[in-house]
Amino acid sequence: MRKKTAQYIREYQWSNVFAMIRNNRKDPEICHDDCKDKLVVITGATSGIGYATARKYASKGANLLCINRNIEKSERLRLEIENEFGVQCGYKIADLMNLNEVFRVSGELARLETPIDVMIHNAGVYLTKRELSPDGLEKIFVIHYLSSFIMNYLLIDKLKAQEKSRIIMVGSEGHRFAVWGIRLDDLNWEKRRYSGLKGYGSAKTAQLLSMMIFDEYFKNTGVTINTMHPGAVKTETGQENGPVYRWFKRNFFDKILKSPEISAEALYYLGVSEEMDGLSGKFFNLTTGEEPAPPAIDMEVARELWEETMKITDIREKVR
Repeated sequence: MRKKTAQYIREYQWSNVFAMIRNNRKDPEICHDDCKDKLVVITGATSGIGYATARKYASKGANLLCINRNIEKSERLRLEIENEFGVQCGYKIADLMNLNEVFRVSGELARLETPIDVMIHNAGVYLTKRELSPDGLEKIFVIHYLSSFIMNYLLIDKLKAQEKSRIIMVGSEGHRFAVWGIRLDDLNWEKRRYSGLKGYGSAKTAQLLSMMIFDEYFKNTGVTINTMHPGAVKTETGQENGPVYRWFKRNFFDKILKSPEISAEALYYLGVSEEMDGLSGKFFNLTTGEEPAPPAIDMEVARELWEETMKITDIREKVR
């Protein structure tokens, strides 16, 4: 670990940090092309960024398949989208904190006869204290990393057979909180003191590391995979935390945050624009390309994390 820490310190570039600060002030590029009759899959589409993104794609003619936890909210979204935009808005109910449900819904997506044109991994959570999933795994790691990993892995054959598809993972500049990298010997935070920022940064770093390996799987297939930071926007993320956090968020953060519609514009551009044809394995701040922090582009760690993820999820056995 010390060897990696020293390596990352040498590799950090202040120019990348300054670029991030500049890019945080930029608006996303706008794509004016339509998306008529395409199928777009979105996780966590009933609120925040997912909701704004669902409306954006629907307004451009796309049909939606949303992966949500709540059936009542999903039904309201379906009626709203179909009545307002005249497109199809299906949904599947799954708690992405539960690996069995992630495997189930991923298998259902893999068996779809309709091509998935755009797959958007948006579902997220922010917790200030360490909490465990039904599988005994740290929740932020599950929702931000393992759930998207399992979905992408089970969709490899389907998407490659289509010969064209775009995967977009909603990542975060928060991956930079994992300054010293991820701990492969303690992905579940049992040996270290946990904090929300460190747990979040570690999960988002893992997400970027997995993107590099998936990008290798999809080379020359017409399938691309990219990650984007959605900007400083107001969402319901963090409502699971205590009253002090919620008060601070409501009275300070929410007053300066932007509308999630800017995130939706960026996700539409990345999913539809011809300018994105063939671009893969990249990290974007909205629609501006950036260099991730050194721990998030360490290919050696990426391969080790891949193998560790295989063991944690037992995915090889489950997909036989």
